[in-house]
Amino acid sequence: MKENLFNKTREELENYFISIGEKKFKALQVYEWLYEKREFNIDNFSNIKKEIREQLKKDFSTDIINIEKKQEDNLTKKYLFKLLDGEFIEAVVMEHDYGTSICVSSEVGCNMACKFCESGRQKKIRNLEAYEIVEQILAIEQDLQKRLSSVVIMGIGEPLDNYENIIKFIKIINDPKGIAIGARHITLSTCGLVPKIYELSKLPLQINLAISLHASNNALRDKLMPVNKVYNIDNLLQAIKDYLQATSRRVTIEYVMLDNVNDSKANALELANLFKGMNIYVNLIPYNETNHLEFKRSSKNKILAFYDTLKKSNINCTIRREFGSNIDAACGQLRGKQKDS
Repeated sequence: MKENLFNKTREELENYFISIGEKKFKALQVYEWLYEKREFNIDNFSNIKKEIREQLKKDFSTDIINIEKKQEDNLTKKYLFKLLDGEFIEAVVMEHDYGTSICVSSEVGCNMACKFCESGRQKKIRNLEAYEIVEQILAIEQDLQKRLSSVVIMGIGEPLDNYENIIKFIKIINDPKGIAIGARHITLSTCGLVPKIYELSKLPLQINLAISLHASNNALRDKLMPVNKVYNIDNLLQAIKDYLQATSRRVTIEYVMLDNVNDSKANALELANLFKGMNIYVNLIPYNETNHLEFKRSSKNKILAFYDTLKKSNINCTIRREFGSNIDAACGQLRGKQKDS
């Protein structure tokens, strides 16, 4: 089966051209056609001689994943994609005052099984290839007729459980001759695969790291997030400290607010104690309720009280603005299924 051309970093394409006896600058020409001119038909790469185009067609496809369905409300659009093998994923576009962002999926399904997350109800079927993540951006930009300004890897799947493809994806979209999204406009969210956080800290990437914590102690996190039984909060804290030292980049701590579960003043004080003096900020996420899960959203007053406790404890903190709950496009609501089951 032919490899998809959107699966190649520019360096990999340079090596490909060298391997077939051509100059490596042809990789730049291909990137210009794909990402600057958005021309996906290899026959139309007019500044590349015909023999090379024929070889490219023999070795690569430029098939694009298909937008199966689009839902939208005022500031949010949710896209259901049908992949080339018939599987489904979703991506979400959000309009901000600073630009347009996309939340991409990294896997078909998810094995992390966080108790409050709708996406976790669909067990992981497979990883997405890098091109399938890149093409979420390309297809949506084509649909919107405009370029996206930032990317969050926060849709269906655990990105660090698909590490190699995610790193390749980041290199392609960050390449100034690729999709050209600046590293500081790329955010990777993980539930805490500690060994991969250490690996990530060693790469020369200036992306943003977000940790889905959602609990202030191990006993509570064990109940909410099975990953904690493998990599507990102590392991995670050490990895975060190492990441901060290695990258000098602030880390976001994501904390979903669950009524009478993790939203007490005692929880807030425990959370503040965990991160005292560290270069982090806590993003409080109002929970998006679904029909299938028993959790309820914390009241506005509880969220504000939690926020105030963190602020008084000198923890930088924000309350996430809500997007897309009316179309099941909000955080934790993505399913990637045509029909609910």
